Amino acid sequence: MSQHPSLKSGGGAVGAKRSVLKRFERVKLMKKRGQWKDGQSPLSLPKTLAEE
Repeated sequence: MSQHPSLKSGGGAVGAKRSVLKRFERVKLMKKRGQWKDGQSPLSLPKTLAEE
């Protein structure tokens, strides 16, 4: 059987810049910006744009 074209390693989306941050990345970025309070719940975080 042949491999589906989307699974072949052509360098497409692999290694591309992500527009969505993981929770720990958002917390880290919010701490850097001074938007994080100690003891704050990491659940229901606001959407955060990634820095370039």
